Amino acid sequence: MRIAEIFRSIQGEGRLTGVESVFVRASGCNLRCRWCDTRYASWTPEGEDLSVGEILAQIEQAASSRPVRHAVLTGGEPMLFAELIPLAAALHEAGWHITVETAGTLYLPVACDLMSISPKLSNSAPTLEPDRHWANRHNQQRHAPESIRRLLAEYDCQLKFVVDRPEDCDEVASYVAEFPEISPSQVMLMPQGVDAAALVSKAAWLEPYCEALGWVYCPRRQVEWFGAQRGK
Repeated sequence: MRIAEIFRSIQGEGRLTGVESVFVRASGCNLRCRWCDTRYASWTPEGEDLSVGEILAQIEQAASSRPVRHAVLTGGEPMLFAELIPLAAALHEAGWHITVETAGTLYLPVACDLMSISPKLSNSAPTLEPDRHWANRHNQQRHAPESIRRLLAEYDCQLKFVVDRPEDCDEVASYVAEFPEISPSQVMLMPQGVDAAALVSKAAWLEPYCEALGWVYCPRRQVEWFGAQRGK
């Protein structure tokens, strides 16, 4: 399994915001979001191929300085890798709480306590030039309803949508209406941005919008805390 990085930090998004965790970032993705903030795990995948045993050893090393038992399996797209199945199973057996971060386009039967799905809206597509191939492929693959339904049926899920403009909110509403099984408390809207000023500006209209619909406004605390830094 190709791994870009394994590091210890604080979860900055979603239901477990503020929880100290070990992050395992798989390198490789089937999508190419234009605003991707981990391009080293998607557009230009970096890292090294590690066995499940080697990954587990690095996770335990990252957790050795003080107790932590939350693991976040992220990417890129971790669901691309069949090795995720034995990795998650071993973490589960060792008593770790497991979050899987996925775009929801793929399915694997993994051990998981929180399936954190980030569906990609049309705002995520790369520009046609010079990325015409990836723009077409991205738009064809970014929405996979059957995978979403299966994940919703089998796991405790949160759905995090990246919102760039007020018009994106209508697309989120249409998406959520497609899946009646989604409860309002599972829907989280995050502002798009890589610096605190951009996030604050969008929060001014996005937070009251979420409150009016009973959805969850999801700030990106890691950007506020650390900036757009790798390994944070």
